[in-house]
Amino acid sequence: MPAQRIQQQFIDSADLQYQWAETLSAPIAEAIQAMLVCVTSGGKVLICGNGASGALAQYLAALLVGGMERPRPELPAMALGTDAATLTAVARRGEFADVFAAQVRALGNAGDVLVVLSSNGRASNLVRAAQAAHEREMSVIALTGAAGGDLGMMLRDTDVHVCVPHERAPRVHEAHQLVLHCLCDGLDLQLLGEQESNG
Repeated sequence: MPAQRIQQQFIDSADLQYQWAETLSAPIAEAIQAMLVCVTSGGKVLICGNGASGALAQYLAALLVGGMERPRPELPAMALGTDAATLTAVARRGEFADVFAAQVRALGNAGDVLVVLSSNGRASNLVRAAQAAHEREMSVIALTGAAGGDLGMMLRDTDVHVCVPHERAPRVHEAHQLVLHCLCDGLDLQLLGEQESNG
């Protein structure tokens, strides 16, 4: 029984990602373009999320700064909320919902991009972060699940919404990780060109 259940997890995840490939490819391509314009114009990418999405935010920052598969110059990126002293200093003011927005206001500039990861788009601290990005004339790339929640509804025409149409958080997180790989691969392709074949 456990082996069958484990195998079914792989099958379910693979089937869903196959189904979503066509739907999500266009917004992912838009997100790549937004990030490309940002980093080639001297801007930076700020990234935030809660829980597992926060871990994925750190992962994206690591891929942008350190590279994925191909050597390239570092890209300016930072995951917000990873500094406990800053996080608690903002929360101490009585507004935990402002923890990411405060950092966006402090670090964000016009032309920068904010990437927000959320399995359902309902967390108020992420919605506030996106609002702060708009105040700073930044673009927002929202990776959400379900129907996108409040975060999806407050996005502007200049923002990008990559919404995984599923209710289960584990499936959404798995898809988001693949989206992050697509973003980094697309940036590498735009910045470095096609990779030489060793064959």
